[in-house]
Amino acid sequence: MIIFNFLLKKSNIECPRCLGKGFVGPEDIRRLHKQLKWAPGPCAYCNASGKVTEELLSKVAVDTTYLTIDLPESEIEKIKNGDTEAIEKGKRQELFIDNLIKYVEYYYVSENMNAESIAALYLSTEDDKALYSVEKENLIQYIHKIIELKRSNPD
Repeated sequence: MIIFNFLLKKSNIECPRCLGKGFVGPEDIRRLHKQLKWAPGPCAYCNASGKVTEELLSKVAVDTTYLTIDLPESEIEKIKNGDTEAIEKGKRQELFIDNLIKYVEYYYVSENMNAESIAALYLSTEDDKALYSVEKENLIQYIHKIIELKRSNPD
């Protein structure tokens, strides 16, 4: 049994997130439908090794939005180990991002607002105790990315 467990943990399967490159690039982000949610960088799924275990594949979805390289190592391990609290935190973060994208799309398309106006409106309504806060300049840059993607992919 110990030998079987050792074999299962062996990292010999090509990482389906980065396709074995160890790096998630723009093409991987498009393929996994994570535009506006991920940035290119080392692959957090395989820890930039290009290989994963069968165990990881069975525990964590390849397109888990929250599993990114900019998280602390302890949080990455919690996600990979199926920690309920970390998984819920990831779901809340993805919901926040999805809602922010919809908010921007609405005000850009329906109200014909620009990125700066949308950012000002969003920040004026943001609760002081908001779970996620954003700096104005970062928000404006992100809104520009949402608008750019919306322009290139109008529904």
